[in-house]
Amino acid sequence: MVEVGKIKIGNGLPFVLIAGPCVVENELITLSTAEKIKKITTELNIPFIFKSSYRKANRTSIKAFSGLGMNDAIKILKKVKEQLNVQILTDIHIEEEIKSASEVADVLQIPAFLCRQTELLVAAGNSGKTVNIKKGQFLAPEDMKHVVEKIESTGNNKILLTERGTTFGYHNLVVDMRGLETMKEFGYPVIMDATHSVQIPSQGGVSGGDRKFIPAISKAAAAVGIAGLFLEVHPEPDKALSDAASQLPLSSLKELLITIKEIDSIVKK
Repeated sequence: MVEVGKIKIGNGLPFVLIAGPCVVENELITLSTAEKIKKITTELNIPFIFKSSYRKANRTSIKAFSGLGMNDAIKILKKVKEQLNVQILTDIHIEEEIKSASEVADVLQIPAFLCRQTELLVAAGNSGKTVNIKKGQFLAPEDMKHVVEKIESTGNNKILLTERGTTFGYHNLVVDMRGLETMKEFGYPVIMDATHSVQIPSQGGVSGGDRKFIPAISKAAAAVGIAGLFLEVHPEPDKALSDAASQLPLSSLKELLITIKEIDSIVKK
């Protein structure tokens, strides 16, 4: 089990929701989305950690939106944290970002493409923060053991492991639910990212996706048993500045969470 503030995250505990827009686009969208997600999760009694990236460092095209700038985005995340009293998860990309990100983040996230970067992992571990590691699309689940050991080497055992699909042929991903069970063997909470899992990478300079499969992947993962569900959620996904094709519409969130909670309660009786 890992504690983030008052939230307890464990493979045998009721699932936690990690959700929010892919990237901080502006203050209005970020705050209003966080407020609406908190209202839904409070009503459904689901622990909630707000997620949004202050920048996107691995965009397909140099022309793609990568963020407002770290300082401005961090200020917006601080407003979300203070005004709504929620825990915050955000990505880090290089060691130099950790100090600033740690001022607002309760969970530091290692992006999938960076999950083998030893110096970044060790620096994240040394921060003392909870570290959520996205499993690289190029890694088998059992290979995450070596990633975990890099964080553990710092004496930090506040680790979360997130599945987000595995490279399958060209420009496609597949989710092997066996990987959830494999990663549980390392002794840490396992999260399912059901939105990045529906991406179709590199479609004409942007990442595409097929959001209609988000509910199916979410329900399948809940049936296996997960500590948490990770969803990128946007009020108008088609207008989102990042990952537009793979974000869940905010209007669909409540119905999906009701179903996931029902499945989760059956599996964990």
